[in-house]
Amino acid sequence: MIAIKDLYFSYKKNQPLFQGLDLELQPGKIYGLLGKNGTGKSTLLKLINGVLFPNAGQVGVADYISKDRRPGMLEQIFFLSEEYHLPSLTPEDYVKAYSPFYPKFDRSKFEEIINIFEVPRGRKLSNLSLGQKKKSAIAFGLATNCKYLLFDEPTNGLDIPSKSQFRKVIATGFREDQVVIISTHQIRDLSNLIESVIIIEDGKIIFSKDVFEVEEKILFTKSLSSDAKSDCLYSEMVTGGYVHLLPNPEKEPSEVELEALFNAIIYNKELVQKLF
Repeated sequence: MIAIKDLYFSYKKNQPLFQGLDLELQPGKIYGLLGKNGTGKSTLLKLINGVLFPNAGQVGVADYISKDRRPGMLEQIFFLSEEYHLPSLTPEDYVKAYSPFYPKFDRSKFEEIINIFEVPRGRKLSNLSLGQKKKSAIAFGLATNCKYLLFDEPTNGLDIPSKSQFRKVIATGFREDQVVIISTHQIRDLSNLIESVIIIEDGKIIFSKDVFEVEEKILFTKSLSSDAKSDCLYSEMVTGGYVHLLPNPEKEPSEVELEALFNAIIYNKELVQKLF
């Protein structure tokens, strides 16, 4: 479990980023961490990983305090930053150098994912394209078999087939004892993968619900017209027409549109939150 209690953090004095943020993440879920630019998504992942330290409050991973960066925690957590560096090593040499830090590293799993991603085996990682570097880092992260996987914008730099492959390897390799957090602006790329939605705004968590809860409370409909019912929570234009978010007292089934949900919460927060 990841437990964040009364978290305060700022990069500059008198410019707080998080003010009393609380969050608890349970194993067995793939979380989507959403928010506008500058709301602190990447920062929150770094605080969980212990790369940054809170000004006040506590961030805990399993039985550890993140800022202590104990070996017992670090061997259970893998963080792929949006900006990262890969050394001048081949994939094989990279595995030899870094896999010993992760006791549950599975070399065969790494080989399988590298092959799925079609990453060149004999070339040095530093000489690969941005997309190939990202796929190599993702493959290594998944092969660590860590209980806590933190991905910051993992689909940036990936082409369309690779985005599909990413979704597939995450979904098929996911275990019930894992916590996976994916911070992303590419909501459409990951909408079928995310099981629980977390939205950050103004230094706090303003929405944290499982997708099945959203399905029960909100009905997502599409039409060619912008005209919406009087009780409509939110509407926006999409390809081929409009999507409307309505209260769902009868619990009718519909496909959750995560991008529309995010916009509805950002721009019509109070009305949406009343349903929960």
